[in-house]
Amino acid sequence: MIDLNQLFNLTNLFVLPFWTMMVFLPNWQWTQKIMKSYVIFLPLIFVYIYLFITGLNSESIEVLSNPKLTDLAQVFSNPNITFAGWVHFLVLDLFLGRYIYWQGQTEKIWTIHSLILCLFAGPIGFLSHIITRFIQLSIIQKTEAETV
Repeated sequence: MIDLNQLFNLTNLFVLPFWTMMVFLPNWQWTQKIMKSYVIFLPLIFVYIYLFITGLNSESIEVLSNPKLTDLAQVFSNPNITFAGWVHFLVLDLFLGRYIYWQGQTEKIWTIHSLILCLFAGPIGFLSHIITRFIQLSIIQKTEAETV
């Protein structure tokens, strides 16, 4: 049997190099090469599948198929399901961070603040990126219009 605490710590550590590269080394060739691949998600996806399968039982399946807040809170008291939910966050936040990173690279948008926010609170980081992108592209368009 796998020690969930050790696996939890490993999954948290696993994502940190990718976030570090996107935030601090965005133009490094290895960052760009690694971020082009979906392979970075596979270990987390396999952990998620393991946790999902080992955490499911007839009660949790019933709750997840017709969720109610109080029932979900009870189901998430199971460490396997809580951990699966956490891995779900890790995968989707990293995927969203990767999207922000690539849009920043291709459109020359400043992304450091949005990536840091995305690491800790994915939707807030995404909102930050949407606002930053809008402002930055508006300034670029205004500058281009003035030079024409």
